[in-house]
Amino acid sequence: MSALKAFFAIVKREFFSYFVSPLAYVVLTAFLLIQGYTFYLIVLALNQPETPRTALMSLFFTSVFYWIFMMLISSVIAMRLLSEERKTGSIEALLTAPVSEATVVAGKFAAGWCFFLFLWLPTVLYPVLLSRFGTLDWGPIASGYLGIALVGALFISAGTFASALTKNQIVAAIVGFVFILGVFIVGVFRDFVMDPAWRDALSYLNLLEHMDDFSRGIVDTRRLLYVASTVFFFLFLSTRALEANKGR
Repeated sequence: MSALKAFFAIVKREFFSYFVSPLAYVVLTAFLLIQGYTFYLIVLALNQPETPRTALMSLFFTSVFYWIFMMLISSVIAMRLLSEERKTGSIEALLTAPVSEATVVAGKFAAGWCFFLFLWLPTVLYPVLLSRFGTLDWGPIASGYLGIALVGALFISAGTFASALTKNQIVAAIVGFVFILGVFIVGVFRDFVMDPAWRDALSYLNLLEHMDDFSRGIVDTRRLLYVASTVFFFLFLSTRALEANKGR
C-alpha cells in the first residue's frame, strides 16, 4: 500500500469514526448552540443602523466565545486520535502494516481537522442570512474562515501531540488544552514587553492579531508560514512520541 493510499484510508476511517461516538454529537450540538447564540447577538446589533455589517462578522471571528470554544473543542476533537488506538492496542496492528508512524500521525491529524471544519460548515449560512439585510464585503468573511481553518489546524496539531503522549483520552484532552492555551497565550505577552525586537517577535506569535488581520481581509504570508511551521513541529513531535512509545 502506498503512503498516499494509506494516508487517505486512515483519514476516511478516522473521520467517519467520529460519527459513531456520542461525544461527537455532544460536541456538534454544543458548538452550534454557542455559535447560534453569538449570531443571535450579532443580529441584535443590527438594530443599531450605524454599525457596519462587516464589523459584525468580524466580531463573529474574534469574540471571546470564539476563542474559548476553539480551544475547548480542538482539544476534545484531538484527544482520541492516537490515545484510543494505543489504549486498545490497535496501534500496534496498524504499525505492523507497511505504514510509517508519520503517515499514521498525518492521517489522524487530517481526519481531526476535517471534522473541525465540518463543525464550522453550517455557520456559512450566517453571512448569507446577513446579506439579505444589506451589502456584505465577502473578502473579509472569506479570509475570516481561512483564519478559522488555520487556527484550527494549529490547535488540532497541538492536541494530536498530546494524544500521542498518553493512552488516557481525558488526560490527552487536558494536556492538549494546556498546549493550546500555551500557544495562544505566548503572543499575549507582547503587551508586557518593552523591547521593540521582542515585541515584534511576540507579535508574530500573537493569534489575536492573526485573527484580527484575517477578519479584516488581510492575508499575511507570515501568518500562513507561522501556522504551517508550527503544525509541522507538533506533528513531528507526535511522530517521535509514537515511535518512542511503540510496544509499550
